[in-house]
This record gives sequence, structure tokens and C-alpha cells, in this order.
Amino acid sequence: MDVEIAQGLAAQQDFSILAMFMRATLMVKIVMGGLVVASILCWAIVFEKIFAIGRVRMAIARFDKLFWSGKSLDEIYAAVAHGPKVGSAALFMAAMDEWRRSQAAAARAGVSSLVQRIEKVMDVELQRQTEKLERRLLVLATVGSVSPFIGLFGTVWGIMNSFQAIAISKNTNLAVVAPGLAEALFATALGLLAAIPAVIFYNKFSHDISRLGSRMENFIEEFTAILSRQLEEAY
Repeated sequence: MDVEIAQGLAAQQDFSILAMFMRATLMVKIVMGGLVVASILCWAIVFEKIFAIGRVRMAIARFDKLFWSGKSLDEIYAAVAHGPKVGSAALFMAAMDEWRRSQAAAARAGVSSLVQRIEKVMDVELQRQTEKLERRLLVLATVGSVSPFIGLFGTVWGIMNSFQAIAISKNTNLAVVAPGLAEALFATALGLLAAIPAVIFYNKFSHDISRLGSRMENFIEEFTAILSRQLEEAY
């Protein structure tokens, strides 16, 4: 009979998300609120990175089509000069600007010195482009690794409060235990809700950025070979 009464009291409890949050202690509320904010921040970064990486991928594809269209380097420079300096286009512009500044000294310094200087400029620009893409990825990595532990902390704190309620009431029926346990487990659920997407998208974006970096590195090698050949012909 006591079990039936306890089950009836537990059934009358409100276990909605808002109700569990409002019943939680201050510490558990802080944990839940922090995890919700972290989850919102992660999703904002995810959407920003989806658009940013997609834009760079399309820019590289457009520039590759232009670069291998058979036009001269000066024609390509004129076409790219007024557009966005993203991806391989930024590397090309940096290389061409350095080439034009160094043409007068090329005969004195030698072709190999000029090619090395141009390649160095392109490497620096590659690092700059990669850093832009990797910006705020550390937030995803941090949330993905820390959120489960923060959620677990909220769970442990909630279970401690449940045991305290049992000790004070000297009653172990379901009506006393269930609300505290539900609130405690809700903190763990929020931690996983923030961590799982953060880890998934961090790995995805890291892979995408690595592939884009490889494509730009290949362009550096190809363009350096073209410049070296043209400079040797000119000097």
C-alpha cells in the first residue's frame, strides 16, 4: 500500500525540463545554465564555420578553374585583384606582389633567391589563411572535453542533495528520491548534449581544414614550379 501511495505521489510530480530546473539547487542551476550557454555558443560556432569553410572551398575551386584556364599570370592577377582574397587566390596575390616588387633585384640576387622568397611569402599567407579557418575551434574542443565532467559534477551534487533529503525526511520512498535523481541526471544529459555535437563538428572541421590546407600547399608547389621556369627563361 505504501508503495502505491509513493508511486502516486511521484506521478503527481512535474518532471518537465523547466520544472526540474526550477526545483534544482543554486549550484545545479549554475551548472545547467552554463551548459546551455556552452551548447548555444557551440552551435553558433558550428554554423559560422560551415559557411566559412564552404566559402573557402568554393573560392579555391573558382580560382583553380581560372588559374588553369590558360590565361597569363598578369591576366589572372587582374581578374583576382578586385575580388576577395581567400584561399589560393590570397596565396597567388601575395606571390605576385612579391614578384613584382623583386623583379628589379632578380637579376642581381639570382632566380633561386627570388623563388625562395616568393615561396616563403606564400607559406606565410597559407598560415594566415589556416589560422582564420581554425579560429574558435578551440572552443569546440574545450566544450567537447569538459562538458561531460561539468554535467557529472551537477549530477553528483544533485544526488548528494537527494541523500540529504532522504536523511532529513527519514523516508526512502519514490516520491522523495525521484525528483532529486531526475534533476541530477538532467545535468548529465545537458553535459552530453553540449559535448557530443562539439566533438563531432570539431573533428569534421579539423578534417576539412586539413584538406583545404593540403590543396593550398599543392598550389604553392605548382605555382613555384611555374614561376621558377618563367624566371629562368627571363633571366
